[in-house]
Amino acid sequence: MNGVPDIARITAGEHALLPAGSVCVAMVSGGADSMALLHLLAGGHLGEDLSASVLHVNHLLRGAEADADEEFVSAECARLGVSCRTVRFDVAAHAEAERLNLEDAGREVRYRFAEEEADARAAAAGARPGDARIMVAHTLDDRIETLCMRLLSGAGAGGLGSIRHARGRIVRPLLDCDRTAVREWLAGEGGTWREDATNVDTSRTRARIRHELLPVLERIEPAFRTTLARSMRILAEEDALLADMARAFVRDFSAEDARPGEVALDRALVRTLSAPMRRRVVREAIVSAYPEASRIDSAHVEAITDGVDDASFARDLPYDLRALAEYDRMVVVRQGERLPGVAPCLLPIPGSADLGENGRLTASEASPEVVEADACEVIVDVGGAEVLTVSGVRPGDRMRPLGMEGTKKLSDVLVDAKVPARMRGSVPVVRDGESIVWLAGVRMSDEHKVDEDTTRAVRLTWRGVREAGQADDDSV
Repeated sequence: MNGVPDIARITAGEHALLPAGSVCVAMVSGGADSMALLHLLAGGHLGEDLSASVLHVNHLLRGAEADADEEFVSAECARLGVSCRTVRFDVAAHAEAERLNLEDAGREVRYRFAEEEADARAAAAGARPGDARIMVAHTLDDRIETLCMRLLSGAGAGGLGSIRHARGRIVRPLLDCDRTAVREWLAGEGGTWREDATNVDTSRTRARIRHELLPVLERIEPAFRTTLARSMRILAEEDALLADMARAFVRDFSAEDARPGEVALDRALVRTLSAPMRRRVVREAIVSAYPEASRIDSAHVEAITDGVDDASFARDLPYDLRALAEYDRMVVVRQGERLPGVAPCLLPIPGSADLGENGRLTASEASPEVVEADACEVIVDVGGAEVLTVSGVRPGDRMRPLGMEGTKKLSDVLVDAKVPARMRGSVPVVRDGESIVWLAGVRMSDEHKVDEDTTRAVRLTWRGVREAGQADDDSV
């Protein structure tokens, strides 16, 4: 007995990983570390009154060996009296379909099922989903191996902080524990485990670091694990402070009319930041909008950071993303993404038209004397019209913008207004017969302006996707 339970308890308490009475799902593969986690859980060493269960995911990658792992975990859980759910999923097919490597695909699948299991367990226990915890058996050795991998691929202070004790509801009670000590304790408890042959395949970077690099470091400095753990703790604490600052900048520098789940940062504001904080803001913005890109490498982040100064910047990113400068913004969107066009519809006066992802248009009577408006709200003269039509921009469409003498193509009006190309098809055009009344959010027609001869004025309002659904329900 070497005190691993005490270390685990201290770790859980210091980092508030497992509050008393928590609903917990432990991810158990059958390897030594996860089996130690199972024994600690079954023995009550990780906290009091935990509502705990186990999830095992069979990736279907190693044939009979994977099936034997599944049977082993199920049998050990039954012996120890811990509820266990097993899931079989073709990770290779998923990796091919999503263009991921096997390691990333396996991680994505495991955590997806773990999140679902945690939600289900929380619901069954009458707890809030956010209160459930997902336990993973990473040790100090895993943390050091990850640090070395990130040193090789390039990373900032955040990446060099390596694996954290907690991320969202994922917790790692053994993260301060040495792998050798964990195995010694498990063996002392009479526990057994299964070895995954891929863990000694040194063609894989992690296995090569584990079996070739770390033994050399240990010969050079036997206490290197302790010193690296201290360094990672300092880096993680400093990174947490800077991350809070970066999140505040992302909130303040994001465009107010950005579409949900889209990165749209004000380039001029980002340029006021130092280069290190620019990088953090860019990474934070991307990961907040696209959580699957949490492992985006520093080279891409650096390129976007430099691209803030380049009005013609564009770059394809992993995870099917694309970053590009759009006038005064730096945006990150799905590759090839174009917003949906505007389906033709009617706009009664008074009334509204639901444009789906393109928001909602409303029309209401207004006083001719009140002409104050903004880009998304205008007051127009449409005579005695009882209904207007709405569509997208059509080839050859022209209008006389307010204040101009001649006409202009709508495509040119959109360019002059700095509407990005991918968004132009989603701008509604309000018409009175063949006459264009308003290019919504951009310019109204001079021919429909309110003047001293106006006897009836109509207020047109366009609420974009951020506000769609909050208007009244009298859509056409």
